[in-house]
Amino acid sequence: MIDTGDVRLAVYVSGPREAPPLVLVHGYPDSAAVWEPLRAQLERHYRVIAYDVRGAGASQAPARRAGYRLERLAADLAAVADATCAGRPFHLVGHDWGSIQSWEAVTSAAFEGRIASFTSISGPCLDHAALGLRGSRGTSPGQHAARPFASGLRQMLKSWYIFVFHLPLLPELAWRCGMARGWSLWLRVSEHVRGERDPAQLRNGINGLNLYRANFIDRLFHPRARRAHAPVQFIVPLRDRYVGPALSLGLEKWLGDYTRETIDAGHWVVLRDPVDIAAKIDRFAARCAPRGRPDDVSAFAASA
Repeated sequence: MIDTGDVRLAVYVSGPREAPPLVLVHGYPDSAAVWEPLRAQLERHYRVIAYDVRGAGASQAPARRAGYRLERLAADLAAVADATCAGRPFHLVGHDWGSIQSWEAVTSAAFEGRIASFTSISGPCLDHAALGLRGSRGTSPGQHAARPFASGLRQMLKSWYIFVFHLPLLPELAWRCGMARGWSLWLRVSEHVRGERDPAQLRNGINGLNLYRANFIDRLFHPRARRAHAPVQFIVPLRDRYVGPALSLGLEKWLGDYTRETIDAGHWVVLRDPVDIAAKIDRFAARCAPRGRPDDVSAFAASA
């Protein structure tokens, strides 16, 4: 358990102590348990660190909605890294809301030099997405030209649930009246994955609504210019029913050259294809490893 000042976070660490640190940040409505299939693939060669984000799993929830703001979530990541990475740069992987909140760190000067690489899975930067809707992404000659209206309209249709989550009481009622019990069934039917039932599912679902309510409207109307200081890789599930592939295009202005890997899968690809996702994370981490460190060569390739 790690004390961040206003909450205590449950952190799970495995893998060789001397191995390159790799931090996994889960999304909504999951807990760190969603990473178990991926952890099994990575922990032989990495010091794998996952944690229940505030309000989820075994971590404490803040007393107020403001405690879920992006800056507080970035401070949590810093506290986890301080406690587990021994001052070394770490590779960062986020899925869904884990990726959305990780962008705050990847584009913050306070983390410059600390993040060796960032792999984003189905979780855009809210600032980049909002600027894209305004047609403000910007591209250089020869780069992909964003189409803000068409792609924005498609994404708004995919994001219907975000508007529902902002309604008072109704989302909480839905979680209490059956969504929590039926969540694993929904994943089997809609994503064709078999995840273990999370005993904290009701808590994850209700508390996690504050992630949306504390951040989306503010970022939509007040987007910031956020430039990444670490190498970025997108893993883009082409059959994602929540996050459209266009959200990872046309971002050169903010990211410089970045890597984009597409995969024929749905949103919960971390459960569906953990072997493939682990290999993509490892290849990118090996390319971005700090010079002179033992992770300069792909751990997977070295063991093959």
